[in-house]
Amino acid sequence: MRTYRTRLAVGLVLALALAACGGGGGEGSADKAAAARGPIKIWYSNNAEEVKWGKAVVDAWNQSHASEQVTAEQIPAGKSSEEVIGASLTAGKTPCPALNTAPAAVPQFQKQGGLVALDSFSDGASYIQARTGPKADQYKSPDGKLYQMPWKTNPVMIFYNKDVFAKAGLDTANPPLKTYGEFLATAKTLVAKGGVKAAIWPAPSSEFFQPWFDFYPLFIAQSGGKQLVQDGEPQFTSPDGVAVAEFWKQLYDQGLAQRELYNGDSFADKKAAMAIVGPWAIAVYGDKVKWGAAPVPTKDGKDPKDISTFSDEKSSAMYSSCQNRATAWDFLKFATSEENDGKLLEMTGQMPMRTDLPTTYPAYFGSHPEYTIFADQASRTVEVPNVPNSVEIWQTFRTAYSESVIFGKADVQSAFNQAAEKVKTLAARS
Repeated sequence: MRTYRTRLAVGLVLALALAACGGGGGEGSADKAAAARGPIKIWYSNNAEEVKWGKAVVDAWNQSHASEQVTAEQIPAGKSSEEVIGASLTAGKTPCPALNTAPAAVPQFQKQGGLVALDSFSDGASYIQARTGPKADQYKSPDGKLYQMPWKTNPVMIFYNKDVFAKAGLDTANPPLKTYGEFLATAKTLVAKGGVKAAIWPAPSSEFFQPWFDFYPLFIAQSGGKQLVQDGEPQFTSPDGVAVAEFWKQLYDQGLAQRELYNGDSFADKKAAMAIVGPWAIAVYGDKVKWGAAPVPTKDGKDPKDISTFSDEKSSAMYSSCQNRATAWDFLKFATSEENDGKLLEMTGQMPMRTDLPTTYPAYFGSHPEYTIFADQASRTVEVPNVPNSVEIWQTFRTAYSESVIFGKADVQSAFNQAAEKVKTLAARS
């Protein structure tokens, strides 16, 4: 799971990038590029299911666009997709549209002048709003423009191993995980009687994105849907933020979550009884684990219909070196059409950022009932804040969290307060 997550969430930026056919022009050529049509080139990720979907979309497009052909190759190798994109920005050879752009990377790419505002197209804003609904507003940049289009979401929930729960004598249909107290008691029972080393084993490493799979989903749920930073103000120092942190601290202090990094997938290897993951994991785990899914816990046990979680969303974006932007925009709409979104769902199990998924694709959810709980959760998701210095902000928070929560070297409230002062400064910078 850690390897898969590194590929999807860490690198953040492209599972599918669509590179322009040719170098970028100056600012004066933007209007010309916006109306230009012609061939574009795309980069695929190494995610097998998405590559298969992407190839099918490209083949379908090429059959009816003889003068606007799309060619494809996998994204060039690099330490991370972010670094590949950053180098492309410097060289002026960035993608045209790029699917699977991480929202956390958008502020930096925008700052570098590397992105095209999608609402600069005449139907840009209306298309995005019609497809995504009100949640599209979460993806606007501080200047009010949309430099990304929400594409797919993997709303994270608690996956649990039914066999381990049964071995520990716990209810597998309605697991006692709703409140922090229930969760802690269940965690103790799992470690004592379930034959696992950890009840839950999120990566304790220091990468900036790791809070998305431990602290952040629970904070969103507990706070009623707040982001880490809102209106330039850090939210994690609130009583809700501290309560979430203290909950995780108890798990670590009691040995119910491990402080060491597991080299592999602790859930798939049955070293941990639970994991925080999205619906992509269903296809990955397959028959390896007899799993169930439940909402992330809240302090006093909120009704599931009132619980929001982290979206683990990936967006699409268009880069400013793209010369055939009219083709790129049309292809982007084609790739995110109702038909192709349906194929994405069928081939990958990942949720398109569309309103009313179960009613839009009733046949799919009828034959895949295990995905229905995720489709319901997909209607209640929260994104990372679109703020300047986003990655640095998350890294600042992660450092404070690691020191105080995971390793117990600092008081939680004090560490969070100190981090908040740094985050305020970072968020205020352009």
